[in-house]
Amino acid sequence: MYNRIILAGNLGRDPELRYTPSGQAVTNLSVATNEVWTDQQGERQERTIWWRVAVWGKQAEACSQYLSKGKQVLVEGRMKPDGDTGGPRVFQRQDGSHGASYDVTAQMVRFLGGRNDNISGGPDGEGEFDGPPPSDEDEIPF
Repeated sequence: MYNRIILAGNLGRDPELRYTPSGQAVTNLSVATNEVWTDQQGERQERTIWWRVAVWGKQAEACSQYLSKGKQVLVEGRMKPDGDTGGPRVFQRQDGSHGASYDVTAQMVRFLGGRNDNISGGPDGEGEFDGPPPSDEDEIPF
C-alpha cells in the first residue's frame, strides 16, 4: 500500500512550533490550496481547501524559523485519517455549517517563492530545506 500527497499552497497563519515531552520538535502549518474554474453558466467559481500539516524534527524547526503567514510552500507527505471515521475530521462551525479538516504528516517541505517573497535558505545562504536525504532504493514500497 502507498499513501502520498503533494500540496502547493499558502500558509494561512504563522507556523506553531512545540516540543514533545521527549524533546522532538513538531511544527503545525495551516496550508490553503485553491481551485478555480468556470461553471456551465460561465461564472467563475473558486474553492479553498485547508490542510493541517504536521512537520517533525529539524524540518519543523526550519519551518518555524523561516516561514510565516502568506508564504508559499510545497508539502509532500501522507494523509492522516480521523481515527474514528477513517476520513477527514468533520466538524460544525459556529454558524451551523459543516466543514472538514484534512490532516497531513509532512515528509518534505520546500519553501517556494523568490528570495524577496520568501526566505528559502538558512543563514549560510543554502537552498531550500528538503528534510532528510531520500531513503535507500531497497526501502521503496513498490
